[in-house]
Amino acid sequence: MKHPVNFCIAMVMLLPVYGALAQESPYAGQETRSIKALSASEIKGYLTGKGMGFAKAAELNHHPGPKHVLDLANELELTKEQLEQTRAIFASMKKQAVKPGKQLVAKERRLDQMFASGTIDAVQLKRMVMEIGSLKAKLRYVHLQAHLRQKDILSPHQVKRYDQLRGYGKAAHGHDYHHEE
Repeated sequence: MKHPVNFCIAMVMLLPVYGALAQESPYAGQETRSIKALSASEIKGYLTGKGMGFAKAAELNHHPGPKHVLDLANELELTKEQLEQTRAIFASMKKQAVKPGKQLVAKERRLDQMFASGTIDAVQLKRMVMEIGSLKAKLRYVHLQAHLRQKDILSPHQVKRYDQLRGYGKAAHGHDYHHEE
């Protein structure tokens, strides 16, 4: 090596760059979670039957969610019958979502423990991932089904108003409301 001093200076100058690169992982800090793949809010959401974005396909395509319909009951001018039906849909959805949500959290916890202890193999991994995927599919179905049922009890005007109140599309900005394909 002809110029060891220059090499050393270059390496010292690059150390902060390498340090900065190591800190840019989007996962930094998540290694301290009780279940690495789930945030505390995700765990709480699964355990309490929250929507967690499972019904976006419905929500963003003019199929209101029962929780938000209840929140907007006055603005939507729900009838007494609509209010009762919406409460029933919401209660049923929540009841159906809690059990698989708890199972999902337990499976994620077990998967995390198996990786942490180094006891997982390819067969166990495949089984666990498939079971977790099945639970997520079940949760998504429960939430999407609730949105489907909810739309059936609202008038077209109420659905349009719901979209406006939730800030979706042109309806949110005072323009004519048309679904764009």
